Amino acid sequence: MSGVSHFKPDDEYSGLLRAIVESSDEAIIGKTLDGIIVSWNGGAQRTYGYTAAEAIGQSIALIIPPEHQAELERILGEIAQGRRVASYETVRITRDRRLLNVSLTISPIVDTAGCIVGASAIGRDITEAKRVEAALRASEERYRSIIDSAVDAILVIDRRGRVEAFNAAAERLFGYPAGEVLGKNVNLLMPQPYHGEHDVYMARYLATREKRIIGIGREVTGLRKDGTTFPVHLSVGEMTIDGETMFTGILHDLTARVALETQLREQAALTRLGEMAAVVAHEVKNPLTGIRGAVQIIGGRLPAGSRDAEVVKEIVARIDTLNDLMKDLLLFARPPQPRLAPVDPRPLLETVVGLARQDPGARAITIQVEGPSDTVMADAELLKLVVQNVLLNAVHAIAGPGLVRVVVQPVESMCRITVTDTGPGIPPEVREKLFTPFFTTKARGTGLGLSTARRFIEAQGGTIRIDCPPAGGTSVTIELPRSAPAAAV
Repeated sequence: MSGVSHFKPDDEYSGLLRAIVESSDEAIIGKTLDGIIVSWNGGAQRTYGYTAAEAIGQSIALIIPPEHQAELERILGEIAQGRRVASYETVRITRDRRLLNVSLTISPIVDTAGCIVGASAIGRDITEAKRVEAALRASEERYRSIIDSAVDAILVIDRRGRVEAFNAAAERLFGYPAGEVLGKNVNLLMPQPYHGEHDVYMARYLATREKRIIGIGREVTGLRKDGTTFPVHLSVGEMTIDGETMFTGILHDLTARVALETQLREQAALTRLGEMAAVVAHEVKNPLTGIRGAVQIIGGRLPAGSRDAEVVKEIVARIDTLNDLMKDLLLFARPPQPRLAPVDPRPLLETVVGLARQDPGARAITIQVEGPSDTVMADAELLKLVVQNVLLNAVHAIAGPGLVRVVVQPVESMCRITVTDTGPGIPPEVREKLFTPFFTTKARGTGLGLSTARRFIEAQGGTIRIDCPPAGGTSVTIELPRSAPAAAV
């Protein structure tokens, strides 16, 4: 009859329930509140190795390893309070003493009066799943360690350009911790115009599949957190993970290579310039000497105080200026090979400072020498020429009352000599060109002083740089080795 439920007798339901329990692949165990096993299905026998006859009447501690016995009391306490313990992962031991990872769900058993009389535990062997999970985790950690230990920056982005992975090398290269980049658009790491164009490039590729960089690689410009840009070589690969298109970018910093290429170009240019300068200086210097002598003879025949005598003096002065330029050219074109020897820079600096004080522009300027004595491997004469050039530049930059400090400071294997003035400083656009041959801001300068100074210092295994501190003025730093180079030992 429609709408009438048909109930089966209780014994028929009990038989059906027993059949279901017995056929289950999961271990189903009934126990009392004090942990005595009262039922044990076929799944429990297959899981733990004990037959029902061997297990029923025993404490559930039979399948609990000694180091996990403490959890039995806690679980039974939860059951006694009527609380169900679900998806509890733990370890159990089999009849042949094998350890199993299991997931347990333990529920209170309530009688017809509503009293808790025991517990049913359904256990599932997850040993293989744990093994696979551990293997996957180990594999992931292995690949992650490889990526994190890579020298080059490695990024992974999704099809929307969001960063999904950012390795340690990328953190060092761009200056961002991974947490500040993950989930952000990768154009965060690009200067304009690439910043604004990236999303358009991405959309065009996904629509047309036309590869312009994927699998090819090219040189691009990166943008650091501090706003500075740098050259990098970018290689991009495409992959699919769970049906999602992802892109891997490997970036190799080209800063050192570009700097080396620039240095090589400069050296080649200096070599050609030096060869030309040597020829010019040689061809001009001797005639200049003859011209100067002839003009002086003519001037000697003119009446003293005449207008023509003053003109002759000016001609001789101009010839002397040109002759100084020829000397600078020869010094630049054919710098002498340094003769390295132990030198105490302190007395050398005192000597050069004494000469600099004779300059008319230094009368209102205080020049101080500070720092301890030290020993550097240098050519004393070449070092004097360099320091003299730097000191006179500082004096001329102040052009009035001021202070020049010369500080000697040992720094690990190097000796640092710093010349700091209180002048107006140097604009950034000028600072970039200071070591360029023939570049000068002086009305009558040759533009070879600093470029020659750098050649002298580098020939002695040292470095020279120019900075403008935030407080003002200019600071020239010279560093020279405190011990002999390996090749000279």
